[in-house]
Amino acid sequence: MTIKRLSILCLFFIILSCKKTTDNNQASAEIEIIDEEITESEISKLNYTEFTLDSKTQTAIKSWTEYYQLQDHITNIKKGDLSFFNDNESIESFLKKFKETIPAKVDTPAILARITAFETKLYKLQSLSNLNTTKKPELLKTIKEFLEAFSNLNLQMNKKLEIDSHNIQKP
Repeated sequence: MTIKRLSILCLFFIILSCKKTTDNNQASAEIEIIDEEITESEISKLNYTEFTLDSKTQTAIKSWTEYYQLQDHITNIKKGDLSFFNDNESIESFLKKFKETIPAKVDTPAILARITAFETKLYKLQSLSNLNTTKKPELLKTIKEFLEAFSNLNLQMNKKLEIDSHNIQKP
């Protein structure tokens, strides 16, 4: 009879001690999630070359509203707000409109290649930002790649319009 009581008492003790471990794991998981938030200061510390549009390019694409919407989204991302990536359907429709409304002056294969590269980095950042298992350094690296892709798109548009402004006549 004592062995039976001792067995029940041990089983009861094991069950109670397991519950405490689970509570500790939940608390540490919540702490990790809080620590994984990306801040504006962390994004501003990323080392990359940022190209902006020059005046010729701004004039050429002034009617391209989707580009300016994208600039607004990127400004929010630089502030650490990754909420743009929460809705997959809106991203799909936005990118479709973005590519359909490219002004003729910048609609070249080189710029389309930069847009495709940017789109790839956008999808990569979207997938990583929506995963709970993504670590902060990995997410920061992907944000840097995304911002570099946008900067390279700006550079390519600037180069295209700069080359077009040089009116060299062939003999």
